[in-house]
Amino acid sequence: MERAEEMDNFISAAQVPVYEQLDRLSEHNSDPEEVIQPHRRQARREKVPKEPMDVKIPQERNVDQEQVHRSRDEQLPGRPENTTTTESPKRWDRCRRGHFLHGPYPATHFGPKACILPNPTSVMHIQDPASQRLTWSEPPVNVLVIKKIRDESLLEPFKQLCRFLVEEKQLVVYVEKKVVEDSALSNDEAFHTIRNQLCSFREGYDDISKCIDLIVCLGGDGTLLYASSLFQGSVPPVMAFHLGSLGFLTPFKFESYKTEVTKVFEGNAAIVLRSRLKVKVVKDIKHVQETVNKYKVEENGLVPQSHTDKEAGTITIQLQALNEVVVDRGPSSYLSNVDLYLDGRLITSVQGDGVIVSTPTGSTAYAAAAGASMIHPNVPAIMVTPICPHSLSFRPIVVPAGVELMIMLSPDARSTAWVSFDGRKRQEIQHGDR
Repeated sequence: MERAEEMDNFISAAQVPVYEQLDRLSEHNSDPEEVIQPHRRQARREKVPKEPMDVKIPQERNVDQEQVHRSRDEQLPGRPENTTTTESPKRWDRCRRGHFLHGPYPATHFGPKACILPNPTSVMHIQDPASQRLTWSEPPVNVLVIKKIRDESLLEPFKQLCRFLVEEKQLVVYVEKKVVEDSALSNDEAFHTIRNQLCSFREGYDDISKCIDLIVCLGGDGTLLYASSLFQGSVPPVMAFHLGSLGFLTPFKFESYKTEVTKVFEGNAAIVLRSRLKVKVVKDIKHVQETVNKYKVEENGLVPQSHTDKEAGTITIQLQALNEVVVDRGPSSYLSNVDLYLDGRLITSVQGDGVIVSTPTGSTAYAAAAGASMIHPNVPAIMVTPICPHSLSFRPIVVPAGVELMIMLSPDARSTAWVSFDGRKRQEIQHGDR
């Protein structure tokens, strides 16, 4: 399992709270420590500052002496004030960094002679997340609206949004067939005209991945995860309104849906990129027939891409998960015993209730409940978290996003294991599967 090349595009509502706080800090205080420790302010100012040390400059370097003395006299954040300085109180504005979520570009030279061998295939691009903006090469035409099922409180917001997109924005709206066939909608005479203009599809039967320009979700985080599972390749931008129980991934309020949707259609909206796990399940073809039949007719699951290798006697199922991949003991009363490999090397054997392999997005879900830390979505990483491990040494670990993880049953495992992807498409893993 490794990080997928394609990333989900999530439109963000919150923009720059951190920057605004720093701006307010710089306007009122040249020294941020005075805000954190106000009780030490008077005692610190009574201290006599030490004389600055002389700076020796080698003769072969062409350095401006005036610039050296000016930088020497400047007050550093968190240090006592220098009474000899005459700089502007806005110095903290000039000193603070504009990038907070990424470190500096790694050095490629070490000492006078050592360096990294240039590799044209290894290119690192570091972009400030605050500068990521959404734009359209062509005006969007097709919009997919995903509504949380079995929730009657969402019928009115759903009808308002569809009426706005069809009548005012003149867009083509796609919805699930089971939503269109809902009796509450079919009996509404006022919504009959809009209902006849909606395009319906069935999950697992109709491929809409190449015709959708924008996804609008009405519900919670589970609704957004379901929308992501419909697109196993490139995912259109997702705009999620918080109308469910959990709202880690749903930043928009539906009260201002007309304004927010119009801003997105006009472009230049903030966007957050979220990575997904590219998963391959390799199963013995002798064990897979019943699982595949059940998998294809599953009502709430999408038929994944699969490849059968008759010579090797295996079938490979490919999926992408936004939150996590969970391997657990299933209905068995025995502890699960699985081996974890990192780039082909055995790292450890996990004995317990199971193991969670999650993305930074999934670090706030099942992994957080299992005791893992939360990872910012802009951090390229994969987290491995054990579920109730029968060990005092195995703790959650973070590995780079580009590695390949392999999980398979240990040879001495007493029972099989079960795997699920974002809480769905659950199936059994037996000896020889990976």
